[in-house]
Amino acid sequence: MSIREQSGSDTLGVELDDDYVSVTSRSRQIKIVSYLALGLVAIFYLWPLFMLLNTAMKSLPEYLKDPAGLAEQISFANFAEAWELANFPQYMLNSVLYTTVSTLIFVVSSLFVAFPIARNYFRGANALLSLYVVALFLPPALIPQFQLILGLGLYNTRIGFISLFLINPIGMIIMVNYMKSIPRELDESAAVDGCGYLRFVFSIIFPLIRPAVATVTVLHAIGIWNELVLPTIYLTSAEKYPITRGLIVFEGVYGSNWPGIASAVLMLMLPMLILFLVLQREIISGLTAGSIKG
Repeated sequence: MSIREQSGSDTLGVELDDDYVSVTSRSRQIKIVSYLALGLVAIFYLWPLFMLLNTAMKSLPEYLKDPAGLAEQISFANFAEAWELANFPQYMLNSVLYTTVSTLIFVVSSLFVAFPIARNYFRGANALLSLYVVALFLPPALIPQFQLILGLGLYNTRIGFISLFLINPIGMIIMVNYMKSIPRELDESAAVDGCGYLRFVFSIIFPLIRPAVATVTVLHAIGIWNELVLPTIYLTSAEKYPITRGLIVFEGVYGSNWPGIASAVLMLMLPMLILFLVLQREIISGLTAGSIKG
């Protein structure tokens, strides 16, 4: 190799090294900025939760003295007091009943409704899916819904309140779109092997769409658990109130006890937080699978 060729190759190597260092530095800067942005977003969301927890740890005189200050000592007395004064055991039991039954019925029924729509097994399947999409943009039909519940004799009943949550357009859309990613060859193989429809849905389809089921379960359950308008309209007996309605009653009686209210709010959110933590692996795996497929 001549001196000129060797000099040219060295120059090229130096340029490549400079480009690599530049790209690496730029990538590091982008990563730092991204982490800073995520940190700010996390602080934005976690700060109200921290202040809520901090308030719940204070006694009422301590809160009135310095509402925004840090709690001097950790005390769970407000939780026990709110649990007893707000009749939380009854309200919590009602909310668990409404949420569990409604979510279970919706998820099971949506499996059998979403599958034929996803496979287009009947005429008008796409039109029916379009109706679910349109339903997302329609306001709630409170007056016809109220007249229907009243006409059926289900006003101020647990069955009537549960029946309000048996339809969820966004949950159905999630189920249908996820089922469309399942190969049709599975249907043909199951039919050849003599697999019945019920067994096919529960033994083959259900395990494949667990991420979608987990996502729909969490969204549906949180929607029912946090609902406040419907129990105010359809439930008039205090023994049938869900926990959100009970929290309003508690706030009306003990409105000046902000540490007690903060403790009640934290107890209200705890069950849904546990549900999300239990199902988060399925939800995240579904999001990851969707990004890989895309």
